[in-house]
Amino acid sequence: MAEWVRRFTDEQARALVNLRPRYEALIEAEAALAALPYNLVRKTVGGREYLYEAIDRLNNGKSLGPMRPELEQKLADYRSTKADQQGRRATASQLVQEIARLAQPLRLPVLSSGAGEILRELDRRGLLGEAVLVVGTSCIPAYSLEAGGLITEAPAETEDFDLTWVAEAAREDAALWAALKAVDPTFTVNTERPFQARNRRAYEVELLVAPSREKTLHSGERPRPVPMPEQEWLLPGRWVDQVLPCRDGTAARLIAPDPRWFALHKIWMADQPSRNTLKRDKDRKQGIALLGAVAEAMPHYPLDEAFVASIPPGLAAVWRSWRDSCQRGAS
Repeated sequence: MAEWVRRFTDEQARALVNLRPRYEALIEAEAALAALPYNLVRKTVGGREYLYEAIDRLNNGKSLGPMRPELEQKLADYRSTKADQQGRRATASQLVQEIARLAQPLRLPVLSSGAGEILRELDRRGLLGEAVLVVGTSCIPAYSLEAGGLITEAPAETEDFDLTWVAEAAREDAALWAALKAVDPTFTVNTERPFQARNRRAYEVELLVAPSREKTLHSGERPRPVPMPEQEWLLPGRWVDQVLPCRDGTAARLIAPDPRWFALHKIWMADQPSRNTLKRDKDRKQGIALLGAVAEAMPHYPLDEAFVASIPPGLAAVWRSWRDSCQRGAS
C-alpha cells in the first residue's frame, strides 16, 4: 500500500509548533494598532491648543476639543498604548521571521508570498473562517501540517488564490474587497470573469459561493461569485486551521475545509467535462493523495460509517471508486 505522508522530523515539527504562538502575537498586536486612531496630535488654532484625531500623514482630521486634563490623559494613554503595541509587533515580527527563514533549509511546507499577504489581512480583519475559507491548491500545505508530515504526490504550487464565501449572517460591508484593496490597491475585477480579481502583477483571486451562503454577500462585494451547488460540499465537517511559513520569510494563518470533503470534491472536479483539461490531472492527484493522507495520518477525521452515510449522491461514486481502489491495492 502506498505511503501518503512523509512524517516531519523533530526539528521540522518543533519549528512549526513554535511558529503559531509567535504569529498569533504578531496578529494581535497588528489588530490592536488597527483599532487605534491613525494619530492623535496637538494643534494650535487661534492661539489655543486643540487635540485632533488625524486621518492621514498631513494630520488632517477632526478636532476633539480644546486641550483640558481629560484630553491630556487621552493623548498620553494613546501614545503609551501605541508605543507598547508597536514594540510587541516588532518583537513578534522578528520572532516569526526567525522561524520562517528556516522554511527552506528545513524543507517545510510553505505558502506563496502573494497568498500570505492576503491571508494576513483577512486574519487581521477577522474574516478567516467567519466570511471566507481557502479552497484551492493553497490548502495542501495546511493539510500537510494537519497530517503531521508532507503529503507526497499532492502538487502544491499555484499562481492564483481561491476562496469560498461562508458567512452565515448578512454582511454590512464589502469586507473582502476592502481587504484586497488594502493589500494591493491595483486589484481590479476581471470584467470577463466577475468572480475574479487581478492585480498589476496578474496575481488572481477567485471568489466562489454555495447557494446557501449567497444571500449573506453585501451588494457591493467584489469579486462577485456565481453560486455553485458543489460548494455546499465544502461547508460541513471540521475545518483545518494552521499557521504556515511563506516563501518571503513571513507567515500566515490558513483555514481550509474538512480534508475529507475537500479531497472528494477535488476528485469530482477532475471528472467534470467543463474543467480546464490542464488542471484535471492536478485535481485528481491532490484528491487521491489527500484521502490517502486522511486514512493514514488523520484519525481525527475518520472515514467511518457515520462519514460515509453523510456523503451526498453527487460524491457517492467518487467515494466508492477510491475505496475500491484502496481495497485492490491492499490485496
